[in-house]
Amino acid sequence: MGDMLTQAEIDALLNGTSSSEEPDEATGSNSNTETLTSQEIDALGEIGNISMGTSATTLFTLLSQKVTITTPNVTLSTWEELSKSYSSQYVAVKVEYTDGLIGSNLLILKQDDVKIITDLMMGGEGVKIEGDLTDLHLSAISEAMNQMIGSSATSMSSMFSKRIDISPPKAYTVSFDSSDPYGEFRPDEYLVKIAFKMVVGNLIDSEIMQLLPIKFAKELVSSLLNSTEDKRDSAIPEPPRTPEPPQQVPSFSNQNSYIEPPVQPVMQPQMQQPVMQQQAMPNFGFDGGYQEPQRQRSPVSVQPVQFQAFDDGLSATEKKNISLIMDLPLQVTVELGRTQKLIKDILEFGSGSVIELDKLAGEPVDILVNGKAIAKGEVVVIDESFGVRITDIIHPSKRL
Repeated sequence: MGDMLTQAEIDALLNGTSSSEEPDEATGSNSNTETLTSQEIDALGEIGNISMGTSATTLFTLLSQKVTITTPNVTLSTWEELSKSYSSQYVAVKVEYTDGLIGSNLLILKQDDVKIITDLMMGGEGVKIEGDLTDLHLSAISEAMNQMIGSSATSMSSMFSKRIDISPPKAYTVSFDSSDPYGEFRPDEYLVKIAFKMVVGNLIDSEIMQLLPIKFAKELVSSLLNSTEDKRDSAIPEPPRTPEPPQQVPSFSNQNSYIEPPVQPVMQPQMQQPVMQQQAMPNFGFDGGYQEPQRQRSPVSVQPVQFQAFDDGLSATEKKNISLIMDLPLQVTVELGRTQKLIKDILEFGSGSVIELDKLAGEPVDILVNGKAIAKGEVVVIDESFGVRITDIIHPSKRL
């Protein structure tokens, strides 16, 4: 009896075994909470990658500086764990989703990064980071995040196949040593941390962090998966084409009558020979005593098959002439937008002036060839350069 385990020891062994059996899930120190599967982590990374890719384009427009936001790193953490790694004060921007998605998240930036972004937005060189953080800095970063998240919401709308709207972001200072002033996260509650490396010109080489409640993160993943399934279901395969019934061969009787075929283009040689035989066979002097062999049938009118012409109707000479200009260069321009200003307004332009265009953030841009609009598209980032993805070709009748 001395070797038997007590009930307390049995409970300890069972608890130790159950806590280690969590394969393929992101967990932290608190095991009594929701976790994320590896599939959900990958989906959140993809959502963040697409959203921040669009946001980087918007930030470039605001700052006139090259902006790079790298692939995100998705982990689980708690407010207490973050306080051990992030000791100084930060700026938090709260973004609430009001339509399509219901939830909120926080974007965390360093205060010095906020000062640099504000200085660039005001037309400065991005070097004025002395002094305390003011309401001007918070207002500027709120506007920057409003446009960034607004453009990312447009990308998410396309990704989730539904309209997604946000409320104006709210910026405030935050310290992980204290609790979240808006009560979004409890100190010991798990949250999703999505970290992006952000590089702005030669001025910022830092990190922008996105914090989401696990419940809202799972809603994002669910919306993405449901959208993917809906698109798959809507792609109904084309029904198999019903084979055309075989053309019925007209019946021919053993009559000596001959039906003259209508005048048609020259028939093939192999079809002309039987007609000649049929004209000669009945005239051998066997009036009524000769029965026409079964193989001798009345001539069939054969017409060459005519198909609709799908080519451009150009002659060989015209096609040859067009090939001579294939190597001529054309100027391709991507137009972000236009506006009209009075002369007095233009004379007041200076470094840092902001010009409002006639297009909203996230709207398709115009693609012009030699000044003529031919297509619409969306701006994308290719490695370290900007590009445009064509989304719609303008019909020739609308290009005038």
